[in-house]
Amino acid sequence: MARESKPPSLSLHFLFFLLTAECSWLLSAAQKPSLDSQPPVQEYAHSIRLDGDIMLGGLFPVHARGERGVPCGELKKEKGIHRLEAMLFAIDLINKDPELLPNVTLGARILDTCSRDTYALEQSLTFVQALIERDGSDVRCANGDPPIFAKPDKVVGVIGAAASSVSIMVANILRLFKIPQISYASTAPELSDNTRYDFFSRVVPPDSYQAQAMLDIVTAMGWNYVSTLASEGNYGESGVDAFVHISRESGGVCIAQSLKIPREPKPGEFDKLILRLLETPNARAVIMFANEDDIRRILDAAKRNNQTGHFLWVGSDSWGSKISPVVGQERVAEGAVTILPKRASVDAFDRYFRSRSLSNNRRNVWFAEFWEENFSCKLGMHGKRPGSPKKCTALEKVGRDSTYEQEGKVQFVMDAVYAMAHALHRMHRELCSGYPGLCPRMANIDGKELLSHIRGVNFNGSANTPVVFNENGDAPGRYDIFQYQMNRSTAEYKVIGHWTDQLHLNLETMQWTSGDPSVPASVCSLPCRTGERKKVVKGVPCCWHCERCEGYHFQASEFLCELCPYERRPDQNRTGCQPIPIIKLEWHSPWAVVPVFISVLGILATTFTIVTFVRYHDTPIVRASGREMSYVLLTGIFLCYAITFPMIAAPDVAVCSFRRIFLGLGMCFSYAALLTKTNRIHRIFEQGKKAVTAPRFISPASQLVITFSLISVQLLGVFVWFAADPPHTVVDYGEQRTQDPETARGVLKCDISDLSLICSLGYSILLMVTCTVYAIKTRGVPETFNEAKPIGFTMYTTCIIWLAFIPIFFGTAQSAERMYIQTATLTVSLSLSASVSLGMLYMPKVYIIIFHPEQNVPKRKRSFKAIVTAATMTSKLSQLAAERPNGEVKTELCEGMEANLPTTKTTYVSYTNHAI
Repeated sequence: MARESKPPSLSLHFLFFLLTAECSWLLSAAQKPSLDSQPPVQEYAHSIRLDGDIMLGGLFPVHARGERGVPCGELKKEKGIHRLEAMLFAIDLINKDPELLPNVTLGARILDTCSRDTYALEQSLTFVQALIERDGSDVRCANGDPPIFAKPDKVVGVIGAAASSVSIMVANILRLFKIPQISYASTAPELSDNTRYDFFSRVVPPDSYQAQAMLDIVTAMGWNYVSTLASEGNYGESGVDAFVHISRESGGVCIAQSLKIPREPKPGEFDKLILRLLETPNARAVIMFANEDDIRRILDAAKRNNQTGHFLWVGSDSWGSKISPVVGQERVAEGAVTILPKRASVDAFDRYFRSRSLSNNRRNVWFAEFWEENFSCKLGMHGKRPGSPKKCTALEKVGRDSTYEQEGKVQFVMDAVYAMAHALHRMHRELCSGYPGLCPRMANIDGKELLSHIRGVNFNGSANTPVVFNENGDAPGRYDIFQYQMNRSTAEYKVIGHWTDQLHLNLETMQWTSGDPSVPASVCSLPCRTGERKKVVKGVPCCWHCERCEGYHFQASEFLCELCPYERRPDQNRTGCQPIPIIKLEWHSPWAVVPVFISVLGILATTFTIVTFVRYHDTPIVRASGREMSYVLLTGIFLCYAITFPMIAAPDVAVCSFRRIFLGLGMCFSYAALLTKTNRIHRIFEQGKKAVTAPRFISPASQLVITFSLISVQLLGVFVWFAADPPHTVVDYGEQRTQDPETARGVLKCDISDLSLICSLGYSILLMVTCTVYAIKTRGVPETFNEAKPIGFTMYTTCIIWLAFIPIFFGTAQSAERMYIQTATLTVSLSLSASVSLGMLYMPKVYIIIFHPEQNVPKRKRSFKAIVTAATMTSKLSQLAAERPNGEVKTELCEGMEANLPTTKTTYVSYTNHAI
C-alpha cells in the first residue's frame, strides 16, 4: 500500500494504542501458537489468531453490550460462538481444499465487538497496525528503555461485522486503508452507498429488499395503517427509513407512529413504548427493525400490559426464526410474521460443532466461557460462573448434554469467508499463474484490486445458493417468511412463503390468536361501501371518512363522485349511471280517465245535437238559430271535445301535428262563430237606432265568410309554426327530476313550450274576450227576439273557466306532477268551455225539438222597425227602473210612446229571412 494514502493524524493515535501494554508484553509477541495444540498467549487473550500466509480479519458479537460503563456483557452462544466457529470451520475447509488457493494457507485474526460500535472501532484498529508507520523516538518504557515493536499481522480483508452500526463504524476506517470487508449479517440500506462504503460488501441482502418484502407482506394482508419500531442505531433506523420511504412511494401504507428504542433504555421505557403504540389502536400491525434483546423486552412489556393478541408483529431478519426473543412469551408473540434471508442448515457444520470440546478447541479463547454457559457448570476456581453449584467435567457433549440448533447466519458467515477465498483465488491465478504458493506479486495485496475480484465472484455457497454481488456489493434478495404459531402446547416457526423479487405467500397456512382463519385488520378506516367515496384526512392518506354520493352523483373512482349525464341517474349501487325511465300519460291514469270520460260524454252530446239539427233542418227553431253558423259552432264544440284524445295519446310526430292544429282550432271555430253572431246582433240594433235600413253583411253567407276569415288567421299561425319549428317529440328530464333519483322520470312529450301554447290559445282567447265584450253590449236586447243573453251567459261562464285555468296551469310548472296536472287542466277546461256553449245555446233548443214539438212552430213576422223599437223600450225601461219606484216607470214609458206615435201609416220591411 502506498504510504501517502494513510492519514498522518492517525499515527500518534495508533502509537498510543500499541503502547498501552507493557514493553515486556510486546516482546512476547514473537511467539506464535499452533492452530489447535497450544492455548494462545497473553497477547491474544481477547482475540483469536490463526497463523497463515494470508491473514483475514473477523468481527463477531461474542458478548452482548455491557451496562453501566462496562464494554462487554454476557456471552452470546449462538450469534457469537456459532458464527465465530463457522469462520474457523470455513478456513479449515479452504485450507484443506486442493482446488481452492492451493499451497496457500489462510490465517485469521478474530475480535469481539461486544455488540457495541465504539468498542468494535477500537478493536478493529488491530487490522490496520501493519499499515501504519510507528515513530517511537519520543516514547520510552517504564524502565527507560526504548520500545520494541512486534511486527503486526497484515490483514488483507475483514469478515464482519454483524450489526450494521458496527459495520458502518468499521467500514469508515477500513476504506481509508483500502481493506475490503464482507459482512454476513449487516443489512442497513445505508451500506449500499458505494460512494461512502466502497470497500464494503455483504452476502446478505440489504434492508431495502427486506423492507420491500415486508411492505409486500403488509399489503398482502390488507393492512394499510401500521406503526414502526426501531432500535436506535443504523440497522433499526435505516431499516425503518427504507420501509417508510418505500411505503410512501407505493402510497398504499401509512405510518401511524414511528417509535425508536433508545440505545440505553431507562426503566419502564418499554412500557411507555407499548402505551404509545396503543394511542393508535387501529394500527395493530407493528413493523419491527430491532435487535434481539429489544424484541424480547418489547414482547415482555406487551405481556405486562395485557396486550396479548392485540399487536400483529412483523419482524425483520433480526427476529427471523430465533427462539430466544420468544422464550416465555409465546402467547404474546403468537401470529408474528418474521422474515429471514433464505438459508439452509449446513450439516457439515453441525457435525463439526458437535465434535468441539475443551481439549480440541483451545484456539477459541471464548470456548471455555461458552462451555460453562452452555452446560450451566463451572470450570475450576477461575470459571466465569462463580455462583454455579455444578462443576464441569469436560466430558460434556454439545447436542447430547445441551440443546443445540444451528444459528441462522452460519451459512452466510461461511459464504463470506468463501467469497474472500474465491476472490483471492482469482487474484492468485491472475498474478501468480503456475506459481506454487504466494508469488512476490501477492506479497503486498492491493486492496482495490482484491475488491474488484470480490465483486466478480460467482459460486454456489454452503447452502447451494448462488453467491454474487452487484455493483454496490449487495447480495440478491431471497427471503423465507415465517409465522410463529401455537399448536396445542407447542410453538414453532412455520414457513408460510418466500420472497424473491416478488412475494409468494400462502395465507391458508396462517394462524391467528383469535382462532379465526381470516386475517385480522390493521387499517385506519374501514373500506367504504359501494356508492361511497373516500374523503381523505389531510396528511394521512390511509385514513378517510366515507361520504355517500348523493343526488345524481355516482362513484366514479375511489375518491371521486361525479354527476351522471342529464338523461341518466345512478344505479342502485351508485357505481355507474343508468337511463332514466321514460314515461307518458297513460290511458288508464286517473289524470286521463276523467278528461276522456268528460270528452266522450261531450262528443256524444254534440253528435246528438248535430244529428238532431240535421234531422230537423227546416224547423223554425233550427232556422231561427242560424243553421249555417250553428253547424260551424257545433264543429268547434266537437273539436274542443276531440282534442282530449291527441293530448293524452302517446306523443309522436303525427300526434304532435294534430295537437298543434286542433289545440286552438276548436276554440277558434266556436268563438269566431259566437263573435260573428254577437257582432251581427250589436250592429243590427245599433243601426236600428240610427235608421230603418239593415246593416251590411248580416246574411248567412256573409256571416260564414267573416267566421272563416277569423278562423283562417288561426290556421295561418299554425302553418307558420309548422314551417319555423316542425313538430317533433322530446324527452323532458327536468319536469320530474326529483331530489331522489329513484323517482326521477323522463317525460315523453311534444316539443310545445309554454310560450307556444300561449300563442296557440292566445288568438282564441282574444276572440273569446271580444265576444264577451259584444255580449255585454247586447245584453239589453229582448230574449224573445234573439240569443244575446244565452251567448252572454256562455261567455261569462267561459271567462270564469279560463281565468281559473291560467293559475292552475302555470302555477304547477314546478310540480313533479306537472305533465298530468297541465294536460288534465287543459283538456277539462276545453271540454267545460264546449259544454257551457253546448248546454246554454243548444240543449234548450234540442229539448224543445224532442220533447215539445208543439212549440217548434212559426211565430208572427215582425219588422226590423218593431224589433228595434221593442229593444229600445226595453233598454229605457231598464234605465228608468233604477231611478223610479215601481209602477211609475211603466206609466211614464207608455205615455211617452203614445205621444210619439206617428199619425200616418208607415210601411215596414220584414226581416223574417234574417232571423236573429
